[in-house]
Amino acid sequence: MEEKTFETSLIKLEDIIRELEKGEVPLDDMINKYTEAMENLKFCSDKLEEATITVNKILTESGTLEDFKTEE
Repeated sequence: MEEKTFETSLIKLEDIIRELEKGEVPLDDMINKYTEAMENLKFCSDKLEEATITVNKILTESGTLEDFKTEE
C-alpha cells in the first residue's frame, strides 16, 4: 500500500473533483466520492497546518526548534 502524502492526497482530491464535475457519477458513487474527497481534504488541511507550525519555528544554534520571533 502506498504511503499517504500531501501530494498524493491532493492529486486524488483533484481527480475526484474532476469526476464529480462531469456530472455522470451515479448518486451512491457520488456520495462515496464526496466522502473520500472530504477525507483527503482534511488530510491535506492537517498537513498544511503542520507545515505552517514548522515554518513558524526556527532552528537555534543548539539545534532545537523555537518559535520564530522578529525583533521590533
